[in-house]
Amino acid sequence: MNDTGSSRLALLRFLERVQERDLSRTRGWIADGERRQAGRRVGAARRPPAPAFLIERGLDRRNIVALHTGECWDPAKRAKPAIREQAVEALRQQVPACTKCGPNTALGIVD
Repeated sequence: MNDTGSSRLALLRFLERVQERDLSRTRGWIADGERRQAGRRVGAARRPPAPAFLIERGLDRRNIVALHTGECWDPAKRAKPAIREQAVEALRQQVPACTKCGPNTALGIVD
């Protein structure tokens, strides 16, 4: 009796089942990744635009500590969005401009 043909066929069927399971799992990972990517796109579309300028307040929240551009990486959590007119007025009141982002240069006001 030669069982090598039937045992080989059984092994190939087993391999096929394993590969189908792996392919199914991989397709699930792809679907999860596509859902996450779609969610990020929706989130990015809903995100409000970055403010043009940020006014950073001190610990007592009364005095203004610094003026930043909206893209600056350095402002503290106490920074609030500001429009161009507010930023110009802050510079007129001698509020220090951030040395990292240069909001005075962005406004066209250079000391």
